[in-house]
Amino acid sequence: MPVTYRDEAVVLRAQKLGEADRIVTLLTREHGRVRAVAKGVRKTMSRFGARLEPFMLIDVQLYEGRSLDTVAQVETIGPYGLTIVADYARYTAATAMLETAERLTETEREPALQQFLLLAGGLRTLSQKLHEPGLVLDAYLVRSLSVAGWAPSFTDCARCGETGPHRAFSLAMGGSVCRNCRPPGSAAPHPETLQLLSALLTGDWPRADASEARRRREASGLVAAYLQWHVERRVRSLRWVEREGDRPLIDVASIERAQAAVAPQNPQPQRDYDRPAPDPRP
Repeated sequence: MPVTYRDEAVVLRAQKLGEADRIVTLLTREHGRVRAVAKGVRKTMSRFGARLEPFMLIDVQLYEGRSLDTVAQVETIGPYGLTIVADYARYTAATAMLETAERLTETEREPALQQFLLLAGGLRTLSQKLHEPGLVLDAYLVRSLSVAGWAPSFTDCARCGETGPHRAFSLAMGGSVCRNCRPPGSAAPHPETLQLLSALLTGDWPRADASEARRRREASGLVAAYLQWHVERRVRSLRWVEREGDRPLIDVASIERAQAAVAPQNPQPQRDYDRPAPDPRP
């Protein structure tokens, strides 16, 4: 007989399969990231088709399979998707959160309780409209990176530990750096921007909510650059995130180029999709 198990999960993605089925990607509380087939959910009379949409927090029962599990039963715990999809800013922020969660849990069935709790809490906060969507997204990103082992420092020097605050910020070094450790190409964000990032990391929402729009945009640029530097792949959903005001004040591309010029002596091998296109000129 097939082995069954029950778990709480956030729906990360849903893909069409055949005429009536879907493959759903779930981030579960106890079993990590799981992919499963949901049979017949695209039919009009499906019992739980709407419960297996992205952003939903569910209680799900599954049958174990060789490559894909099978969804047997679903109950809704948090219908966050209903509120999130109704607001474009919240929808784009939540989409970036789902993509990041999937990137940070690449090994299937590897328990990731803290990542699950962070994602479920972030989606709940978005759906309740307690804070500005961009702030919720950035708070989730810096916390999920910390859980994954890339905790940024926004006060003391990330390299030598000298007591801060410091003005320079280095992606490769892991955050704020002192004058002696500052590499070429480091960013120089406003002190209030680093204070905002520290507040998002520690959950100081009164300070974060009171921040200026310019500081939020600058913080968003730093967080996006820091995420993509350590994940080593672009999170595509970030380009669609709707934020207050104009584009971020941090030029992410220039920071990445400057940091690459002073990369460690033994850099990671470059992947094919990261290589520049060949010059067509003779």
